[in-house]
Amino acid sequence: MKDPLSDVIALLQPRAVFSKGISGAGRWAVRYAEFGEPSFCAVLEGSCRLAVDGQAELTLAAGDFVLMPATPGFTMSGFEPAAPVHIDPRRAPAPTGEVRHGTRGGRPDVRLLGGYFVFDSPDAALLVSLLPALVHVRGVERLSVLVRLVGEESRAARSGRELVLTRLVEVLLIEALRSSSGDDAPPGLLRGLADERLARAMRQMHDDPARSWTMAQLAQKAALSRSSFFDRFTQAVGLPPMEYLLSWRMALAKKLLRQQDLALDEVAQRVGYSSASTFSTAFSRHVGQPPGRYARALAG
Repeated sequence: MKDPLSDVIALLQPRAVFSKGISGAGRWAVRYAEFGEPSFCAVLEGSCRLAVDGQAELTLAAGDFVLMPATPGFTMSGFEPAAPVHIDPRRAPAPTGEVRHGTRGGRPDVRLLGGYFVFDSPDAALLVSLLPALVHVRGVERLSVLVRLVGEESRAARSGRELVLTRLVEVLLIEALRSSSGDDAPPGLLRGLADERLARAMRQMHDDPARSWTMAQLAQKAALSRSSFFDRFTQAVGLPPMEYLLSWRMALAKKLLRQQDLALDEVAQRVGYSSASTFSTAFSRHVGQPPGRYARALAG
């Protein structure tokens, strides 16, 4: 049976872009403007503060890992007061060596490896909305190892580099998300999967999206009454069950339309519609344009 978390990561199509070493010493603070793309960092040694817009301030220590699927503005600093240096990651030139903040020379108070990548999926906004805004994982050595491998591979010019980076970032994302506590997560995919009864229904939706699911059938898979299933799913995932199913079907439909080699009625059947016309109506309402036009725009 399919794993919804792996499905979502695969459809996001993560692609590594850049990683860098960062260190800080003494009085220092850096304010990054909102970026919007996914970013990550691992603390290799020492500690520092991280204040992400809309989130509680964190103290990061060696072994910590942070993932932000749609990076908002944030401030990173030492523990002594300092006026932050403002950086716009969309405009700042990519540094070639380690970035040092605060006191130059000497042993740093903190060393990190940070980076960002992009999601190539045209449906990234929908899928990212199912993930936590901030993932903070402490003491998972596998994540530190993966981040180091991403850093090494991104700096090398070896054959197969892009494919290796893509696979490493996919594993990094899955490892980070499954290492975070689903019970404490905000409404979204992780919280839904942390509820075993809801997870059963979600796995069924992903395993057989072409089936004409009803609320009663999905509630039965979760061993809940229809009303209890609806309320529990909506509260945990942030979307009602049938809306989640529709969103997943449309994400799959976009992927199939990008392949350019399937007839419209076949795409419709694969995502649970009895005819091309009913699929076209649902797709147009959800996406804002008919599937044929969507496919032609991609081809052009």
